[in-house]
Amino acid sequence: MDTILRYFPELSPRQREQLAALGPLYADWNGKINVISRRDIDNLYEHHVLHSLAIARHIHFRPETRIMDVGTGGGFPGIPLAIMFPEAQFLLVDSVGKKLIVATDVARQVGLTNVETVHERVEEERRLFDFVVCRAVMPLPDMVRMVRKNIDRHGHNALPNGIIALKGGDLEAELAPIRRMTTVWSLADCFRAEYFSTKKLVHVGL
Repeated sequence: MDTILRYFPELSPRQREQLAALGPLYADWNGKINVISRRDIDNLYEHHVLHSLAIARHIHFRPETRIMDVGTGGGFPGIPLAIMFPEAQFLLVDSVGKKLIVATDVARQVGLTNVETVHERVEEERRLFDFVVCRAVMPLPDMVRMVRKNIDRHGHNALPNGIIALKGGDLEAELAPIRRMTTVWSLADCFRAEYFSTKKLVHVGL
C-alpha cells in the first residue's frame, strides 16, 4: 500500500481501506485457485494493483463512464480502477469461470457497487461502452476487431472512446496495422520501479 499511496496520495479513506483489503483477499483466494502466479503474489500491489492504476495516470474517467474489462482474470485492471473511479460503471468479462468467481467475490467483499461480472467470451457481449480496458489479453489488432462493435460513438472523456491496454515489450510490429489509431505511453515515465521499465499503456481510438 505504501507504493500505491506514493503515487496516489489523494485517495479517500474509503479507497485506501478498499485497496488495503485486496492483499489479504487475493492471498486467501490464491491459496485455493492459482489466480496470480504464486511467485508473484508477494508483488500484488506493484505488479497488479499499481500496474492497473497506470490507466488512472493518463485518464480520469468521468461519472457514468462505462468500461468493459476484457479478460479480467481475478479482476485486473477492473477492480483497482473501480475503486479509483466509484462513479464509473465497470463490466468485468472473462471466459474462465473459476477466475471470475474470484473477481466477483473480491468486488463484493470490498463493497464495490459499480462492478458487474459476466462469464462469457467478449464476442458474445453486445452492450456499448466508452472504453474497453485489458492487460495483454491478445494482440491489439485482434482486440480491435472483437470489440469495435461495443464502443459507443459518443464520448465524454478527455480521450476518445476506444481501447486502453496495458502491454509490455516491443510493440512496433503488433501496432503496425493500427498505428494511426494509437497513442503509446511508457510506464517508466510514471513509476520508478524496474518492473515498469518495459511496460506501456496504449490507447486505440475507435
